[in-house]
Amino acid sequence: MSLEQNKAIVRDYLNEIVNKGNIAAFGSYFSEDVVFNNAKGFKQRFPAIRQAILSAFPDHHLTIQDQVAEADKVVTRVTFHGTHQGPFNGIAPTGKQVEWSGIAMDRITNGKVVEMWHVQNTAAIMQQIGGAPPAAPQK
Repeated sequence: MSLEQNKAIVRDYLNEIVNKGNIAAFGSYFSEDVVFNNAKGFKQRFPAIRQAILSAFPDHHLTIQDQVAEADKVVTRVTFHGTHQGPFNGIAPTGKQVEWSGIAMDRITNGKVVEMWHVQNTAAIMQQIGGAPPAAPQK
């Protein structure tokens, strides 16, 4: 597959599964034996994780900021936006608009994601809704 096709696979799964919440599409984008390197049990926990985010931030939306592809890997930098309208990690709804970032690297073989690394700034969410002290300023 071309680099552009690999990037499109990642764009499509982020839109279909994360933005639209179509969990049934998981098998269309991920291989049966996909490896989530920094999230053990992610495949099994994904529906619950998705529901927790949807309950806390029902208007959440992921926006792709950048995508870079090389060989069989695609790196995608994203920003999430949402309004804190339900409990999140023990914090009652605040009504605050929040924004947090994430980066994923997906390895694609035969049109499906076979391996993924993902990092998201969960601390930023907690800081914005009052669940953690603000980060120290950068010098």
